[in-house]
Amino acid sequence: TMRRIGIEQQWVSATKRAARADRADRMTDLQEAEALMHAAEIREQTARAWLQMRHAQRLLAYAMQLAKHSADDLEAVRASHRGGKASATDVAQAQWALTRAQDGVTRARQDRSIARIALQRWVQTDVEVVDENLPPLAMPISLDEAGLEQHHPTLIKARRAQTLAEAEVTVAATERRPDWSVELAFSQRGNPYANMLSFGVTIPLTVNPRQRQDRTVAEKAAQATAAQLQAEEVRRALFADLDTLRTTLASQTERARWLAQNALPAAQQAVDLSIAAYRAGSGNLSAIFSARRMLVEQ
Repeated sequence: TMRRIGIEQQWVSATKRAARADRADRMTDLQEAEALMHAAEIREQTARAWLQMRHAQRLLAYAMQLAKHSADDLEAVRASHRGGKASATDVAQAQWALTRAQDGVTRARQDRSIARIALQRWVQTDVEVVDENLPPLAMPISLDEAGLEQHHPTLIKARRAQTLAEAEVTVAATERRPDWSVELAFSQRGNPYANMLSFGVTIPLTVNPRQRQDRTVAEKAAQATAAQLQAEEVRRALFADLDTLRTTLASQTERARWLAQNALPAAQQAVDLSIAAYRAGSGNLSAIFSARRMLVEQ
């Protein structure tokens, strides 16, 4: 009886459009912060794998050095035994020391292979050896709040999650006012009715806003408060972690310096004294083996 064609357009206020656009921008910022955080985690895991590879590489070198010393000691003891200056017990002891050293080389090679696999997983290329030199162990950025806000991806993500939650509150508040709709239509009707052009405006009515719109606003406000508290907790935790790491770095650096100046010379002196005592006939081979193992371990 009638053909009708028309167009209907929903009219969204400028305030709502601005609030929704701001929320979309905040969501984009949060996604970018998550990407930054993921990239930082990859860099951290790569650095840890590199340090582990360097550590395993150095351990293997020292284990091979200890095995060479043990082999040389065994040959020397066998020569002394043939000359009647060493006993069979000394030879057995030297053989046992060499066996332990060779087993240490095997375990060190295994550890290096595992470390190499872990490093290759992050760098996606074949790695045989890494540089022995450590990079500068220093913070390139300031440890104050401004530096953290600008550079640390965890805090950046927390702050952007907070701004997104606040944008959600703004959007929920604007939703308390419904959107209007405007419609224009043409109707072709049969006899005896004339064709008709119609125009209409639709205004939704909010029913019981306290139980609907107000509740949504309250929910978003609570989430924004939780995001703010979470960001503050992240900031405090980061400051505590950085202070702990800075203290640990200073302590370990001082410990490494003290060991290099005191422990290594003392260990080398113990080796020299044990060798001199053995040559003078007042020492034994076990003291030499123990002193050399101590030096390599140090």
